[in-house]
Amino acid sequence: MILVLGGTSDSIHICNKLNDMNLSYMVSVTTEYGRDIAKKATENVFLGKLTVEDMVSLIKEKNITQIIDATHPYATVVSSNAIECSKISNIDYVRFERESLIKQIDYDNKYVVEDIEQACKIASEIGHNIFIGTGSKNLDRYIDLIKGKNLIARVLPTSEVIKSCEELGLNADNIIAMKGPFSQEINIATYKQYNIDLLITKESGVAGGFLEKINACKALNIPVVIITRKQIDYPKVINNIEDIQNIV
Repeated sequence: MILVLGGTSDSIHICNKLNDMNLSYMVSVTTEYGRDIAKKATENVFLGKLTVEDMVSLIKEKNITQIIDATHPYATVVSSNAIECSKISNIDYVRFERESLIKQIDYDNKYVVEDIEQACKIASEIGHNIFIGTGSKNLDRYIDLIKGKNLIARVLPTSEVIKSCEELGLNADNIIAMKGPFSQEINIATYKQYNIDLLITKESGVAGGFLEKINACKALNIPVVIITRKQIDYPKVINNIEDIQNIV
């Protein structure tokens, strides 16, 4: 049995590949939205946050022989826990990692930073109508660190996420509830509609519509702050879905 750590569009592509190969697997996700997406590929879905101890128990209970980590590039705690569990359980760990696209950016009006704190410092200095293009996770930190500015957050259109935004003090004028990824044209129209003068985004890769966000900023000459991925020493990494057949 293979354990796929999911919650991303990439994880669904991996599940479909495993289905094509007629291999036995289960998917672990942390949100109801992630569960709903995963169920498009399989009914064998575990919903909940796993500690190291929980994951080790699950590996033993389900006779897991391999972990394929397809979590979000910024879910570093989950990945670190999975690597530790693979060592404890003496099973194979493989990371599916979206390739970095930063080197492909042809735009000088950008700031590449290492964390949210650095991003908020720059945004506070040069932005006014600031677009938070990183989703709802850590939205509380942006609100806490950026004072006296107008924040526009684009988040998933689920009741749970919208409620969390409202609990943070955002209202309908500050919430764009849409499911991506988005084209360059949609991003341009959105930035114009909300008079955006700065974008904060993560290095999310092709599946996250990363370049479309950057190119929209370039078209409008809007500065963009890019939060890079934290580097983890993964035991084994693949970048292409087709490579799944070579590692299982």
